[in-house]
Amino acid sequence: MQSKLPNVGTTIFTVMSKLALDTGALNLSQGFPSFDCSPELTALVGHYLNGHNQYAPMSGVPKLREALAQKTADCYGIAYHPDDEVTIVSGATEAIFSAVTTVIRPGDEVILFEPVYDSYVPAIELAGGIPVYIPLSPPDFSVDWAEVRSRITDKTRLIMVNTPQNPNGRVWTRADLEELAAIVQDKDIFLVSDEVYEHILFDGRVHHSLMTHPVLQARTFVCGSFGKTYHVTGWKIGYCLAPRELTREFRKVHQYVTFSTITPVQYALADFLKHPEPYQSLSAFYEAKRDLFLSAIQGSRFTYTPAEGSFFQLLSYRQITDEYDYDLAIRLTHEIGVASVPVSVFYHDQTDHKLLRFCFAKDDETLLRAGEKLSKL
Repeated sequence: MQSKLPNVGTTIFTVMSKLALDTGALNLSQGFPSFDCSPELTALVGHYLNGHNQYAPMSGVPKLREALAQKTADCYGIAYHPDDEVTIVSGATEAIFSAVTTVIRPGDEVILFEPVYDSYVPAIELAGGIPVYIPLSPPDFSVDWAEVRSRITDKTRLIMVNTPQNPNGRVWTRADLEELAAIVQDKDIFLVSDEVYEHILFDGRVHHSLMTHPVLQARTFVCGSFGKTYHVTGWKIGYCLAPRELTREFRKVHQYVTFSTITPVQYALADFLKHPEPYQSLSAFYEAKRDLFLSAIQGSRFTYTPAEGSFFQLLSYRQITDEYDYDLAIRLTHEIGVASVPVSVFYHDQTDHKLLRFCFAKDDETLLRAGEKLSKL
């Protein structure tokens, strides 16, 4: 059989996590916390396991859609109607896939900023779209907006945004939103904004969601995740916020991808969302972990620019070795017992900037042990 995704294999996250498990290495590769969620949240799930175990409505439990709409209004001052503009989905990856499938037709071009998360391109290609790559370079990974304008054609249908960005942790500024708005305002271009790390920002930065700019909000599918916010990545529950007309088309796709998402957990999240403290304190929580990890490698030969957001930190190893980043990631997992992700996998042409990505969503002991091992290189 001829593959529809001939260039796709097992994701690097699966590869590195399995290698970490097989070797007993500290797993700072795949992006999931090593600590549990709030006991209050799990207690709520336990409560709703009684009597709430059948299909949820396709668009999500109304109670959760209402709570999410209220939380969005509280955080950003933007009103999404819970019935027509809020959809609960089975993870942000599903939201992104469904949004791409909603707007992309064969031959449409989609602008991507590299390094780019690995699920975007397969979704585009399965829809018959054509990826158009705009590389971002270290150390700041800022967008060259003149290049973006030069890459727009009459076939450009979609621009994909990720802020805070995985893997490099860059946070878009208000100026970035203004530049993007100036480009799309007179064009038939849609936007998919991956904002799963919206509550993980450092050093006083603010999350500028695309929904906060009226020109952008009118054409944007905002994709979010409860998993990243509440340390429950294994629950795979996310959401999509979009204007009524876009949501109507989005749901046509969503209903045939997962139809509905686990019911009792939706009820639990609806109750938990009423308490803002867990997401309001998240930035300080992860900033402390970022700083602990960076202090633990202070005596190493790695160099870095502190991540602006997300729970990933890039480290440059140029002063240590000239190895290809993929080879080094494999070797370090075997030899020193620390697993990471090579950043070249986030570029379509495997550009090697001599960077490794480390996830610091781990308990403090793990971060200190990893720092000790990395400092011996």
